[in-house]
Amino acid sequence: MRDLLLPMFGNVFQKELIDEIEDKAVLKNLKAGTTLIDYGKYIKSIPLVLNGAIKIVREDEKGHELFLYYLNGGDTCAMSLTCCMNHKKSEIKAIAETEAQMVMIPLEYMDEWMKYASWRQFVFRSYNARFEEMLSALDAVAFMNLDERLLNYLLDVKTNTGTFEIFKTHQEIATDLGTSRVVISRLLKRLAEEDQIELHRNRIEIL
Repeated sequence: MRDLLLPMFGNVFQKELIDEIEDKAVLKNLKAGTTLIDYGKYIKSIPLVLNGAIKIVREDEKGHELFLYYLNGGDTCAMSLTCCMNHKKSEIKAIAETEAQMVMIPLEYMDEWMKYASWRQFVFRSYNARFEEMLSALDAVAFMNLDERLLNYLLDVKTNTGTFEIFKTHQEIATDLGTSRVVISRLLKRLAEEDQIELHRNRIEIL
């Protein structure tokens, strides 16, 4: 596991902490579409993402989902950290957008590893980064037109998956953005007419 940890976390964690992670954590491989964390479940392990993209979404009282942010190599999920520390059920869902690899850290080591300065700094940076991303998501809902949100969403998917081709249905995009499939289809058609994207069967290509 060390050869997987060092490229992503070797400059983040001190050697003693890397040793502990190698000894205590479990390596996990996910296929695209796999749910890592689900609503209403207790989180017993914290993911440290080695590679791939993990999509984080949140559900409202009516069951509508809203896309919040992505986790990539070197990240962890601050909201899962919060649930673990407070022994709360998960209020988010984490889904593998692509094939992904991560190490899962058992809950009991969260507090114990606070003795390591590099772990404390990592946790605080993660909280700050995810908080800023959630603010951006809220700003988009509050202040952006849906066509702007859609284009930003497509660019965000491209950045986090590393490809200009997006294999998502119009319904999946509508669910992430909290709107209807009909509206998304109309806006995608407009983006295609503006030569910003090309529409294919079950595939969107960003130009």
